[in-house]
Amino acid sequence: MTAICGLLGDAAQGLDTMSAALADYGADAATWTEGAVGLAVRAAETKEDRGAARLHFAHDAGLVLAADARLDDRDTLCDVLGVPHPERVTISDGALILRAYLRWSRDCPTHLLGDYAFAVWDARQRMLFCARDHIGVRPFYYALQGGRIVFASAVEAVLAAPGVSDALDEATVATYLTSEVLRTNTRTFFEAVRKLAPGHTLTVEAEGARKGSAPLRTRSERYWHPEQAPLARPASDDAYAEQFLELYAQAVGDRLHGGPVGVHLSGGLDSSSIAVLAARELRRRNRPLPPAFAWLPELGDAPPSPEHAREYALVRAVSEQEGLQTFHCAIEPRDVLTILRSDIALPGIHAHMNEEPVQRSAATQGVRVLLSGWGGDEGVSFNGRGHWQHLLLSGRWWRLVAEYRAQTASAVSFLLARVVLPLLHPMLPRELERLRKRRPARRWLIDPAFARRVRPWASVPARDIGVRRTQLRMLQDGHLSLRMEGWAASGTRRGIEYRYPLLDRRLLEFALGLPPEQFRRGLWTRWIMRYGLREVLPREVCWDRVKLDPARAEMWTEAFAQALPTVRRLLAERPPSRAGYVDMPRLREHLDPNRFRANPYRAPLRKALQILDF
Repeated sequence: MTAICGLLGDAAQGLDTMSAALADYGADAATWTEGAVGLAVRAAETKEDRGAARLHFAHDAGLVLAADARLDDRDTLCDVLGVPHPERVTISDGALILRAYLRWSRDCPTHLLGDYAFAVWDARQRMLFCARDHIGVRPFYYALQGGRIVFASAVEAVLAAPGVSDALDEATVATYLTSEVLRTNTRTFFEAVRKLAPGHTLTVEAEGARKGSAPLRTRSERYWHPEQAPLARPASDDAYAEQFLELYAQAVGDRLHGGPVGVHLSGGLDSSSIAVLAARELRRRNRPLPPAFAWLPELGDAPPSPEHAREYALVRAVSEQEGLQTFHCAIEPRDVLTILRSDIALPGIHAHMNEEPVQRSAATQGVRVLLSGWGGDEGVSFNGRGHWQHLLLSGRWWRLVAEYRAQTASAVSFLLARVVLPLLHPMLPRELERLRKRRPARRWLIDPAFARRVRPWASVPARDIGVRRTQLRMLQDGHLSLRMEGWAASGTRRGIEYRYPLLDRRLLEFALGLPPEQFRRGLWTRWIMRYGLREVLPREVCWDRVKLDPARAEMWTEAFAQALPTVRRLLAERPPSRAGYVDMPRLREHLDPNRFRANPYRAPLRKALQILDF
């Protein structure tokens, strides 16, 4: 694990403070300053990461680089850059990025595969050049203050720089309280702090003086254009599956460096296939098999219900097939309290509270790299949403009729609920479901006066018309990087680095080129995954059409309910300073455990409590 930070415009002040704020990443640090610019790197000094806290220099070219990086397909990059074979084993990813910058300058990110965030100071051009990987696995935050820019891998480090305001962005707070998902590629909870969007570069030019008094010119440009991914040539299912499996195995294998390695395992297609491919490749390399971590409690003495038994059976099938040791990670009331009492404004909040016990268990097992299936639903494991709407609007009605005949729903239900209603408004089916279950609207717990004073971001949900178009929207709306930023921050505190094989750039671009029938075919969604993995996964996992998680949901609900009396007591003992954002009387009414168990309004209640500082 590595973190970077830096300044341009006032390097003599604040760099050491910013670096100290990254202490969770390790005690090993390297710092460089010259005039108005400074860069720093932090890392843990371990056997696997020895020398990670290193700045890279090309003195003849006037270049200094700080990088948090894990590059894929290094051999191909080394071939292009002319790196001699004896050097390839020892050359670091940061050194390769510096050579790429020497070769291609600001176009170098288009030639890099992997997860990275880096900054290059180019003294000859008086320019700071920064880049973030295509999907945002590695965080990059910054703040602009007239003639100065500060940046870091963590929000805390940016806020540690002198003069950076920690005032909350109230529009972000309002959006968080009223939206299903906080979708943003650039905003944070702080007015002064922004994010470099995934797949973008940031160029900062210092005009004139070397002491940082001159103004800075900045521009952000997108370098990854997934909409330009080429369409695949027509081929058979077998040909598509063969190419998919080759790319997928390569994506998993590239992420096994370092370690020890662990895997998520839910029994679904994404985590199960990563667990199997990782286990087989580690076995081939004569390395220990990865421990698997499930968001499930241990089975008790009482026989489970059929629904619960099915959930456990899927996890057990993968574990037994590959000989994996599986750890069941039960969320406890203390985990709920840990997350609720953490500051939501800092990106260490888990999208799932279930990950807190996973991290605790993984750290106990010595895991340093954790493979996750996050992002599969947006790429090669996409369910084909938008395909039926595209068939309707493009006049391919006979094909739509064929799709209907393969379903079990009635014609009215199929056409109205599944095809037409999403076209009228993307959220209409979900809103009707909410009304049917008598659940409150998303604005349920926002303070009325605050809601009148501050408008959330203007956000019009996009209609899902066509598979590729829907995938592109999901890949670029910000929700993917939000979870990865949270897991990067929280995992760091336990020495765990998350990696996401299904978000591999090569695999995503392959998925974007596939015909829609490779995602939805009759009753089957995720066809390319199922067909391609039919000889890899246990049959019951590969061809499971209804993945339900009742045991996990009940565990989460019970742990949350048991934590509510403590939450109520803490709120009474110390009135939160952010209480003006939340409808406190209504919130207190719903802190009754039995009421929550009867109808758990999970997301609105969790969000309201996370906003409060108690």
